[in-house]
Amino acid sequence: MGSRKHNSAEKRKEERKTQYIARLRNVPTSPRKMRLVADLIRGMDAEHALNVLQHTQKEAAGRVYKLLRSAIANWEVKNEGARIEDNQLYIKYISVDSGRMLKRIQPAPQGRAHRIRKRSNHVTLILGNRVEEMKAMEATVEQTTSNE
Repeated sequence: MGSRKHNSAEKRKEERKTQYIARLRNVPTSPRKMRLVADLIRGMDAEHALNVLQHTQKEAAGRVYKLLRSAIANWEVKNEGARIEDNQLYIKYISVDSGRMLKRIQPAPQGRAHRIRKRSNHVTLILGNRVEEMKAMEATVEQTTSNE
């Protein structure tokens, strides 16, 4: 492997250590319905988002709630001994992409047939840590002022 590729791979590995990702694949719900729930919690603090999802009536909210709990568990594994309240976790990124589509035929009047598309989706959720991001931002500001 060339040095350029090696350096970029090392950089990606370092970034992964501070990213807390959870993915939900092939959910048998239409992406449009899932996006309504995802839009509700985008940018919220993790604990507040859990409360909102718990009290939302939509069926997709239960799945996103479980996904958020999984992302928090991933954060706990990477940061043993740290408390969630002290680190101010928030939903940095959440996206809903369309998944595979099952195509079915439903009988219609006068010998015709209508196509039914049963949609599915993939949800990706990334948690961010406001405390770490503030420290990183301060370090970059200090670095730029020292260069001037």
